[in-house]
Amino acid sequence: MALKIYTKTGDAGNTSLIGGTKVAKNHIRIESYGTVDELNSFIGLLSDSIALFPVLQPLCADLKEIQDRLFTIGSSLACDPEKAPLMKIPNLNKADIEWLEHHIDAMQADLPVMKHFILPGGHTAISTAHITRCVCRRAERLCVAMQANNLFVDPLVIQYLNRLSDYLFVIARCIGHKLQIAEIAWKPRIQ
Repeated sequence: MALKIYTKTGDAGNTSLIGGTKVAKNHIRIESYGTVDELNSFIGLLSDSIALFPVLQPLCADLKEIQDRLFTIGSSLACDPEKAPLMKIPNLNKADIEWLEHHIDAMQADLPVMKHFILPGGHTAISTAHITRCVCRRAERLCVAMQANNLFVDPLVIQYLNRLSDYLFVIARCIGHKLQIAEIAWKPRIQ
């Protein structure tokens, strides 16, 4: 018999962290890993939107690697920090951040120098990358808010999300460049 997808245990507005601690579903810890889950879904959408273009297909493998790291981050955020030392959950490490930096540098090496702010748009894949970047920034802000409220967040999680948002900005530019779509320069109205 297959497991049921619904348990009814959250019907009163509470949920359990990894380790069993009950918290309200609007707890900032739940908001943070829920936003990371949303981010992971947008990474999947971004990957699907570029998979049709042979020139962009190598980026899909990178996005799958990032999705794996986001599951690791979600596990970290969903864990009761007081019980975490007793459990075996996946861990994030400095090499994961260095991996992002390496890929950012490699993509930027092929891009023209940015001489202006750019507006999201020009192609659905570019816009999807920018939306994904915005969700990443929200996840980062929630983790920083947790830290500001003395709730434990692994500092590597905040660093990774910060670097990932940079990666997503650069991948948006890379997509446009490889598809030969001109960037939309922001031309501020001055009165």
